[in-house]
Amino acid sequence: MFLSQEDFATVVRSTPLISIDLIVENERGEFLLGQRTNRPAQGYWFVPGGRVQKDERLERAFERLTLAELGLSLPMTAGQFYGIWQHFYDDNFSGTDFSTHYVVLGFCLKVNQADLNLPDSQHDAYRWLTADALLASDNVHDNSRAYFLADRQAEVTER
Repeated sequence: MFLSQEDFATVVRSTPLISIDLIVENERGEFLLGQRTNRPAQGYWFVPGGRVQKDERLERAFERLTLAELGLSLPMTAGQFYGIWQHFYDDNFSGTDFSTHYVVLGFCLKVNQADLNLPDSQHDAYRWLTADALLASDNVHDNSRAYFLADRQAEVTER
C-alpha cells in the first residue's frame, strides 16, 4: 500500500515506523554501508534497509528490501535476527518540521559481494568497512554504528 506524501507525513508525524536494517557482511569480513541521499540521516553512511509496509508480512518485506537495497532477493531465513533498536531523528523525509521515530529489526546477512547489484536510488556511494574501521569513522551514522558496539543494543538518538 502506497500513501500520498500528505498521508505519509501524517503517519510519520504521529506514529513510529517499523523497519528492517540489514547488517551485510562480505566474504572478507567487511560490512556494507551506503551514503544516504535522502532524509533522515541524509549524507551519512548507513547500513541498507527500509520500512515495512502496511499489511506486508515480515518475510515479504525482507525479500522486497533485500532486492531493493542489494539487488538480490533473499528469504528471511538467509538472515539472522540480531535485535530490536529504536532510531530517533529530528527531521523527516520532507524536512525539519517534525521528527521521525523508527522501531528497527536488525538482521545479519553474509553474502558474496560479487552477487550483489547495488542500486543508486537512496545511496550515491557504497563502501565496505571492517567493524573497527566503521566504528572509527566520523561519518558513519550513530544508528548504524550501534550495531557494532558489543555492549549496546540500545536506543541511539541523533538529538
